[in-house]
Amino acid sequence: MVPISVQIVRIGLGARSTGARLSLGGTCACRIRQTDHAMDLLSDILAALRLRGTLYFRTAFTAPWAIEVPRFENVARFHYAHRGQCRVAADGAVGPIILREGDLVIIPHGARHVIGEPEGATVAGLDRVLSDSGYAGEGALVYGGHPGEAAAGQQTQLICGHFSFESGVAHPLITALPPLIHLRGGLSGGDGVAQRWLDQTLALIGAEMDRPGLGAELIALKLSEAICIQAMRAYLDGEGRAQPAAAGFTDAPVRRALEAVHRAPGTRWTLAGMADAAGLSRSAFAERFRRVMGETPLAYLTRWRMMGAERLLCESDLPIAEIAIRSGYRSEAAFGRAFKSFHKTTPAGRRRAARARPAEPRAG
Repeated sequence: MVPISVQIVRIGLGARSTGARLSLGGTCACRIRQTDHAMDLLSDILAALRLRGTLYFRTAFTAPWAIEVPRFENVARFHYAHRGQCRVAADGAVGPIILREGDLVIIPHGARHVIGEPEGATVAGLDRVLSDSGYAGEGALVYGGHPGEAAAGQQTQLICGHFSFESGVAHPLITALPPLIHLRGGLSGGDGVAQRWLDQTLALIGAEMDRPGLGAELIALKLSEAICIQAMRAYLDGEGRAQPAAAGFTDAPVRRALEAVHRAPGTRWTLAGMADAAGLSRSAFAERFRRVMGETPLAYLTRWRMMGAERLLCESDLPIAEIAIRSGYRSEAAFGRAFKSFHKTTPAGRRRAARARPAEPRAG
């Protein structure tokens, strides 16, 4: 399988455009720009978290089979049932779910989970499954099947993805996501644009996987790059509306304040200024923001500025004094104190650590 890398990036801090960058083995890339007026909060946050697709594969499982996928920090996984069904149980979730054909499950925080069919099948660790199957990263992961046992021969085909987040970075709108998100196919999980787009994209991925035409696997893989984001959108359009912090996407006054801060983090924001952006009085805004987001408006402002500053330190050569100004601080010393309080290291130390990190391998 051709290694795929996808990273969502934003151009600068408080810049006038945003972008998503997709790369294939370092040999092709495209950047999609959008203006501030069309800024999408979820894209903005995922850009700051530096979401990166690092693994895709498809499976061909024969019952009985069950696999334990270990916990990974700063990772989101998805499993799409292209054919057949299976059971998925994640640590922290309320009971197992049945992933039916056309359904999608997201494990947003990389929790340990067991996936298999039928109920009661003997569980094997992921490393053992990869070893026993001889899977080398190309084609389908083929596993399972023991003649004579109950449900023997039932087929399950999955399309799976693995996305990583920059370690040490957190955002309340992402941490508020549940341990497991189950999106049912056929629009049963919601009736919004995001759900329809998701259903159609998943169906197209499955169709490309089914046919051996030139570039079919690559097309399916590239389409799957957007699944993690679209699944989050579908969840937030549905049951996520009622969840703490996640409701910040859909609560109109809070969202207006978030968009204003994201658009211009270097502005000399005050509680009154954020309340004006939300269209509320200071007291009403402060109470509403804390209730919806789980923290005060000024605490969120500091968080967002520090996330953006950390990204610029790692991904640009801008002087620290310039990053301080872009982050809304009038002096480098004040910025340094705030940065160390939030990230537990100095701006210069964070930049040195980022530059000391080995470069990721790229296919030539």
